[in-house]
Amino acid sequence: MNTVYTIGELESFLVAILVLFIGHTVNRHVAAFKKYNIPEPIVGGLIVAAVITVLHFNKISLAFTLSMQNTLMMMFFSTVGLAASYKQLMRGGSKVFLFLGIASLYIVIQNAVGVSMATALGLEPLMGLIAGSITLSGGHGTGAAWAQTFSDDYGISTLEFAMAAATFGLVMGGIIGGPVAQRLINKNGLVSSYGIGGNHHKDHPDLVTYDQLEEDRVTAKSVLEVLFILLLCVAGAKWFGSFVSVMDIGWLKMPDFVYALFLGVVITNATELSRGYKINSESVDVLGTVSLSLFLAMALMNLKLWEIFDLALPLLIILTVQTVILAIFAYFVTFRLMGSNYDAAVMAGGHCGFGMGATPTAVMNMGALVSRTGPSPQAFMVVPIVGAFFIDIVNAIILQGYLAFIG
Repeated sequence: MNTVYTIGELESFLVAILVLFIGHTVNRHVAAFKKYNIPEPIVGGLIVAAVITVLHFNKISLAFTLSMQNTLMMMFFSTVGLAASYKQLMRGGSKVFLFLGIASLYIVIQNAVGVSMATALGLEPLMGLIAGSITLSGGHGTGAAWAQTFSDDYGISTLEFAMAAATFGLVMGGIIGGPVAQRLINKNGLVSSYGIGGNHHKDHPDLVTYDQLEEDRVTAKSVLEVLFILLLCVAGAKWFGSFVSVMDIGWLKMPDFVYALFLGVVITNATELSRGYKINSESVDVLGTVSLSLFLAMALMNLKLWEIFDLALPLLIILTVQTVILAIFAYFVTFRLMGSNYDAAVMAGGHCGFGMGATPTAVMNMGALVSRTGPSPQAFMVVPIVGAFFIDIVNAIILQGYLAFIG
């Protein structure tokens, strides 16, 4: 029986910031991490998670109080919406559907690999779906939901494995994205159309870079104005989510952060069309980067690495193969079909993130890249919209097809 120590809200917030500082310090001194753009939250988060795991096996459990985690995630997706003006949407809107097609194709492949390997290793074929898009493209929430379905309809207990597989995917998605994209950039001599270094905001006032190192010219007033808009998106998303649940409008049910993203799109385009108020893009940039970094740090602090140790060897083999296949697919297929340019390389790194983990992991991969190799606003528009909204719908449809086939 472990002794549980509850860490207070303020102390937990301090640890989240410490996670980022640890990641930054390690990346600065480990050349390989810096070279291949391993995201700082992944590095710092894994170190803290490893310490917590050691404590766990010594009968000590730490329970962090992280009530701001979901709000920070929704704030970040609100900034994605605020950055998607109609000008940007018209410029790269078709790429959203192209990327959705590529991601959908990969989900079919991901499940085919999972089911075929599970069968070859003597496991129940349904376990291949758990080691496929249910947990890897779907994440922890989707894994928990389908575990309940498998338990009720098929009498198979998969919850523990689903949580472990999702954790494995979250970690590996954050690790492989940077090296895959960096290799593409180096091999093909790719550069951002906005250039590397310098002050991007000076030359492109409406650009949102999500670059931690970017020099942002903000004022207390502009930060407060944008913070108000972000919290308006968050509150509006929660209200709309509750409304959809109460009214039981099935086709509108989706995660709250998706509502926040689209509220951001509505607000930014309404202000542009009315020309009555201009949202300060640099304040959006600052608050978006901060909220994403803190959200990821909090998510990684809560990683239960010991769950991965419970994976049976055959299932660990399947997940390892899934990681390799995604890296190959992103490198050769995603990159080429998305245009074989700099934006395509950044999106390939993002695909590694949500193909194995979650949309925030994808954005984290891309953020680590653009901090060193230059902005890619198209990637930051395309990948979050597909990963946050469309991919869950496509995943559910494809999974139903596989269940009908297997059954």
